Amino acid sequence: MVVIESVIKSNPLGRWYIELSDTMKEESAENRIICLDINEYAQKIETIGEEYGAEVEVAWSSDDGVSLAQIHEVRQQIMNYEAEVEAKKAEATHMPDDTPNFSI
Repeated sequence: MVVIESVIKSNPLGRWYIELSDTMKEESAENRIICLDINEYAQKIETIGEEYGAEVEVAWSSDDGVSLAQIHEVRQQIMNYEAEVEAKKAEATHMPDDTPNFSI
């Protein structure tokens, strides 16, 4: 299983962003991925996961300049994103393999 480091950071304007690092790859500027919102973050994690057969663990941390309000905002957006994904799954009439979704 690969560990993806997700670090919440703050830019000079006070806007948060998330920097991803794949721990299986050598530490370099080109191996760091910047995500400006949770949707972009989810897409990047999914893309990285595809490289490793979806065996990905996320390790969270935050930089010193990140406020508690920014951390809370990131958490809230993640919870909203997860709720949206679950709602879409519940509305699906067919499963990914095209069999009927009897759970609706």
